[in-house]
Amino acid sequence: MLPGSIQISGETLSGAEIRDICESLRENSVRLLSLRGCQLSERDFGHVCRGAAESRSLAQLNLNLGIVSNINRVKQLAEALKTNRSVQSLFLHGSPLTDAGLALLNPALSIHPSLVALDLGDCMLGDEGINLICGLLPPDGAKSGLKELTLSANPGVTSKGWGRLAIAVAHSSQLRVLNLDYNPLGDQVAGMLAVAVASSRTLEVLDLEGTGLTNQSAQTLLDMVENYPTALRTLILAENNISPELQQQISDLLSEGEEEEEIEAREVTAREKNPWICQNTPSSQMVLMTSGLGDSLLAETEM
Repeated sequence: MLPGSIQISGETLSGAEIRDICESLRENSVRLLSLRGCQLSERDFGHVCRGAAESRSLAQLNLNLGIVSNINRVKQLAEALKTNRSVQSLFLHGSPLTDAGLALLNPALSIHPSLVALDLGDCMLGDEGINLICGLLPPDGAKSGLKELTLSANPGVTSKGWGRLAIAVAHSSQLRVLNLDYNPLGDQVAGMLAVAVASSRTLEVLDLEGTGLTNQSAQTLLDMVENYPTALRTLILAENNISPELQQQISDLLSEGEEEEEIEAREVTAREKNPWICQNTPSSQMVLMTSGLGDSLLAETEM
């Protein structure tokens, strides 16, 4: 039987329910475990962490909305992640981690062999937390790192912290999705991010919704998209003080880039199917296409 999912939202979980969840984890019959906004005792949280540690099938773990509510729970989760080898996506959105909690969790995140998607939105992080996160974006394929990162609604981070993140994004060889929505970034930080996007070879999605941007930021981003070849396909600028005209211009340019990539992809496919066509002509070029993420690993997250 293929691993299934356990998804529970906003419930108070009984000891019997926790035992069933842990048994399923130990039997490797769970691929997705989501306990979003649920209430469970300290003891039961420990049982869940031990079950997750033993599971070889668990790929997505959603503990959004306050499940990891204190330092003791952070420690238990960190211990579980040190043993677990299968989790690919970890969602802690709305957990009061703070920089101190992330410092306890970070060693387990840094050595996890499978983790590629991390949601630390609304986790009360500051600049020290961002410095730790930058270590999860290793440069130039030095080691495995995150492909999707969500840092929404962490207003305690200053422009210094965001600048540090922009540098890490610019040099990351794996990050494809970055969600920074509802942070008070402003035009200065948006300029740093534009440079990061222009330098990145992998970033495909950047969410800047509700981040205090103006037409100044939009013009910088427009110039970046217009003049530099980037991997960027989606740029979200809603709920900012940006004119519809500028937003449309950026959207049109990104759409043009996608159309060109689709044409190149079709040409590559045609050459693969008919290898005798145009193999020796000057116009025939080898084009390396990288596959996208497909369905986002964060698709299971419910804010």
